[in-house]
Amino acid sequence: MPHTPSAKKRMRQYDKRRKYNRSYKKAIKERLKTFQEAVKTGTPEQVQTEFKAAVKKLDKAAARRVIHPNKAAHKKSQLALMLQAKKTAPTPAAIA
Repeated sequence: MPHTPSAKKRMRQYDKRRKYNRSYKKAIKERLKTFQEAVKTGTPEQVQTEFKAAVKKLDKAAARRVIHPNKAAHKKSQLALMLQAKKTAPTPAAIA
């Protein structure tokens, strides 16, 4: 445990930032999961809207340095590949 007033303040700051970052990362994970579910079962329009929302969430997290900007870029690239695969995949109606 910290003893000096400055160390106590620093501990409070760490806790506050940690709670904020954890909640923000949780929101990112939830957004990515909804995108992946949309890729599996959703329409192309729904996938597109979920993609935009996920990219926006990643960009904001990178801007606020909750996650590293390179990690955000990597995730956005992965999402874009999934989106492109969904767009080019034949639909069941087109096969029949």
